[in-house]
Amino acid sequence: MKKTALLFAGAALALSIASAQAATLRMAYDADPVSLDPYEQLSGGTLQLSHMTYDPLVRWDRSLGFEPRLAEKWERIDDNTMRFHLRKGVKFHSGNDLSTKDIAFTFKRLQESPDFKGVFAPFKALNIIDDFTFDMVTNEPFPLILNNMTYLFPMDSAFFTGNDADGKPKDQLVKHGDSFASRNISGTGPYTVSYREQGVKVEFDRNANYWDTKSPGNVDKIILTPIKEAPTRVAALLAGDVDFIAPVPPTDHDRIKSNDNVDLVTMSGTRIITFQMNQDRVEAFKDVRVRQAVNYAINQEGIVAKIMKGFATPAAQFSPKGYLGYNENLKPRFDVKKAQALMKEAGYEKGFNVTMMSPNNRYVNDEKIAQAVVSMLSKINIKVDLKTMPKAQYWPAFDERAADMMLIGWHSDTEDTNNFFEFLSACPNKDTGAGQYNSGNYCNPKVDAMMVKANTITDPAKRAEIMQTMEQVVFDDAGFVPLHWQNLSWGARKGVDIEPIVNGMDFPYLGDLVIKQ
Repeated sequence: MKKTALLFAGAALALSIASAQAATLRMAYDADPVSLDPYEQLSGGTLQLSHMTYDPLVRWDRSLGFEPRLAEKWERIDDNTMRFHLRKGVKFHSGNDLSTKDIAFTFKRLQESPDFKGVFAPFKALNIIDDFTFDMVTNEPFPLILNNMTYLFPMDSAFFTGNDADGKPKDQLVKHGDSFASRNISGTGPYTVSYREQGVKVEFDRNANYWDTKSPGNVDKIILTPIKEAPTRVAALLAGDVDFIAPVPPTDHDRIKSNDNVDLVTMSGTRIITFQMNQDRVEAFKDVRVRQAVNYAINQEGIVAKIMKGFATPAAQFSPKGYLGYNENLKPRFDVKKAQALMKEAGYEKGFNVTMMSPNNRYVNDEKIAQAVVSMLSKINIKVDLKTMPKAQYWPAFDERAADMMLIGWHSDTEDTNNFFEFLSACPNKDTGAGQYNSGNYCNPKVDAMMVKANTITDPAKRAEIMQTMEQVVFDDAGFVPLHWQNLSWGARKGVDIEPIVNGMDFPYLGDLVIKQ
């Protein structure tokens, strides 16, 4: 593995935690971050890292309200404009001061990011008022301005300006590449990265000049070790080799509950786990009857019961219950005989061959889920060549649409139904960023038109009606294969008080973590 020497400027990186209670957290996730660039990839792992090393303008609280962070207040100026006021006295890890020039720099980068530009498409302009005040201006009235501001993690414009030792721009955004921003961090967050060996270990040191002096957190160092195998990860916690792990697979919940030295924290989740069927690679997938047959062949409830041990909710749509777009009429449709009849009707009674790819360390039991789906599809004579791989290798393959069927999970980080459609089912468009994670190349212009319209409606009831119709249309069209909404679980040794800092978004606010003993 390549060892990365991280470059930082200024005395802000000198570690001096005065508190006698300062502690070290040894943490094991199923994988480590694939990049240090907050805008290279829109994924849960990237957002987890961003909340550790950067700070957003606003962040979600546990009640799904908005908590001021680098923006200390905001107000509506008119239907299309919201004004934000930056917190003063905030410094980046480099020692540079945060100002609106960094917001403008970051906004431009967001607009250029293949993964994020779709989120910020509704915004027409960012207007600077002064060093600490700016306006976000939308093309039309837009109900989700604050939701989208949870994605804006200001980057240090001075630190990322100029060229690196290889003569390449420091702000260059290279997906799955080796760029300055993918190797270096200068954020405003509670931690900076002091050591990183991809796939082996990442060390985080407390930001001695962290602006949030009211934070109760007393962890001055975090050592993250990726442990892909769930049993090994759990064993490390039970043996006292690590203090905090995630995720905890359902099969190991009882092991942790029965141990007096560790705690298990669980929470309902809203991440949908799906398979996508690539219509550009497989002619049969262009036939709605074949796509419906695939959906009828897959037993979501069986996967939840046997593989997830009940620690998930079978799904038939993107939106989990509680979202505006949730359509209560949609139910999982497992029926092998119906699936076989549809295949015969479509002229594919004898089936066909497909390739399938899945990560093996990104979602809970992802490899086992893929293996189960392979078995289920054999009942309708679809023969699957399955390949699984770690997420560091999977995401480049996913972006290449390298298989006929690909597994992806998605949590709507805006906590809104439209986010699912914008990324997972919209007609792929590289210019706008729509459908960035739609590896099936599914496209329904009528659904996309409704999606765009919903983003201009501020009345919740009217928005709900539109998005529930979208769910129905894509269900009837069998645009993808919904499996389940994945629940969340974390394990920690006694004294590591994770309960207040974990949340349904799965972005543990580790800067606020208190280790009591």
